[in-house]
Amino acid sequence: MPVVVASKTRLYGSVTPPALNVEATVVEVGAQEDDYIVEGYIDLSPLSEGDVLEVREYVAVDGANYQLFLRTLFIGPVPEPVIRFHAKTLLGFMKYKVAIVQTAGSIRSLPYGFVVEVLGLA
Repeated sequence: MPVVVASKTRLYGSVTPPALNVEATVVEVGAQEDDYIVEGYIDLSPLSEGDVLEVREYVAVDGANYQLFLRTLFIGPVPEPVIRFHAKTLLGFMKYKVAIVQTAGSIRSLPYGFVVEVLGLA
């Protein structure tokens, strides 16, 4: 049987940390009705000299407990400011989250856009 995209959800906007050294959730995807694919982008162009930002990606493989998947540090300004979160295929019960923590500089608001595609059978 062919696999199709049964539904698609766009998650977009901007995220602003509430304070330095406080994690702010960019996107969080809970359990879906079937296996799903998630991918997206964050624009770090607002970062300036002296700004330091940590981007964290989490997966709850057991569907309940987030574990750190990837952590990357960026120091502003970023020469290639758009970062991509490559497609991840997750089982329907798994959860996914991207968060940021700004550790230095002036608090910045960062635009983002993600897409969640829930799979199904034709």
